[in-house]
Amino acid sequence: MDDTPDNHPETARPAPRDHAVVLGAGIAGLLAARVLAERFARVTVVERDELPEDGPRFRPGVPQSRHVHILWSRGIEALERLLPGITAELTAGGSALLESPRDFLWLSPADWFGSVPGARVLVGARETVDWTVRRAVLRDPRIRILGGTLATGLLPGPDGNRSVAGVTLREGDPITAALVVDATGRGSKTPAWLAALGHPVPETTRYDSHLAYSSRTYAVPADADRRWHGVYVQGRPDSPRGGVLVPLDGDRWLVTLIGNGEHAPPTKDPAFLEFARGLRSPALHDALRGAEPLSDPVGFRGTANEWHHYERMDRRPDGLLVLGDAACRFNPVYGHGMTVAALGAEALGEALAGLDAERIPAAARRVQRRTAEAASVAWQIATSEDLRYPGTEGPPPDRATRFLQGYMSRVMVGANTDPEICARFFGVLSLSAPPNTLLTPWTVLRVLSKWRLPTAPTTEDYPPHHAAPPRVSP
Repeated sequence: MDDTPDNHPETARPAPRDHAVVLGAGIAGLLAARVLAERFARVTVVERDELPEDGPRFRPGVPQSRHVHILWSRGIEALERLLPGITAELTAGGSALLESPRDFLWLSPADWFGSVPGARVLVGARETVDWTVRRAVLRDPRIRILGGTLATGLLPGPDGNRSVAGVTLREGDPITAALVVDATGRGSKTPAWLAALGHPVPETTRYDSHLAYSSRTYAVPADADRRWHGVYVQGRPDSPRGGVLVPLDGDRWLVTLIGNGEHAPPTKDPAFLEFARGLRSPALHDALRGAEPLSDPVGFRGTANEWHHYERMDRRPDGLLVLGDAACRFNPVYGHGMTVAALGAEALGEALAGLDAERIPAAARRVQRRTAEAASVAWQIATSEDLRYPGTEGPPPDRATRFLQGYMSRVMVGANTDPEICARFFGVLSLSAPPNTLLTPWTVLRVLSKWRLPTAPTTEDYPPHHAAPPRVSP
């Protein structure tokens, strides 16, 4: 596997200029490989999990894959630009393209959204999305994946720790490369690897609202009166429990229950269904009462927002980039992970434009700053919303954040009652429009015109556009 006869890190020869290594075969790593193949003759993706060859399957490296995943409209567009035709492949494989909030029963922290357009969203099993994207990426003959292979450290270049020349492996010889990209997600070891080379570790900003998930799949029951494709009942600080239901391939529903701190959802029967009964609306519970469970509930608690600020580091080796969740990860309840991974890959491609492979390693610091920008809006949304919950750990909100939180509460009220505000709100939530879209004079006046409406009212069990099913218990 070694690309050079000398396997000793302290005497490593110059890395081959035509080779890049990506650590991690998740969405961020696969899309990074797709972009790098435009600049390098060879790209090797190193993945610790054995990857299935016969179809989608759960793997330990993506433990959150058993919970609801979505791709917002901007992510759909970015993914399609990177892999033309991928949207059709995903929908052919069972993913669904929906309009949010029109195709959902969606209870916001304020009230029900109307049956109006807002933003496109792709929903589907994460294992299927990964499988489909991986097959598309591997159609490029310049890209190969080494599954079942664990990277254990960074290989320093011949100039010592000033550059990276590849990676060491748990088994086998090191792999040499001009560029190493860490896309290993929340389990990234790059801070420790940098320390082993004598470099400082990146500054980290962390917010943790202690959100927990519990998810399971159901067979979709027959219901001729059902006019929705999904259900989302959001929690809020005075009622920190929620739940979301989305369609999957094979006439299945995936249901994820959500709660903060002591309100963590259960992972056993019959408590799972009882938790759903206690949400702000009975809509999700009513949908599940006659549905057959197809799996046991599975929990997940690694939901903290963490930003490792590699883009701020003054001392760092050439030839190293950190992308995706390995650099910046968000509370997944806002659904931005896959979309930001696609945007980060696009930002990588833009930052590398005009550079040949030989110049890329020395440009890694500038490229890192460029890719970090792709996460900034999603980070702002996730952290400012998480800071509404009193148990959230992290730096306290400043005056500007508190002001924006108050204003966004008014925006939510407006979005529930005004289709024009709703369209702008979902434009920002889907990352398709910049946040200042909600701060234009026209929008501010329209939002403030709803000032008499409460921000946390008692709401009806069902929205006006969808009556409760028959025989719903009180």
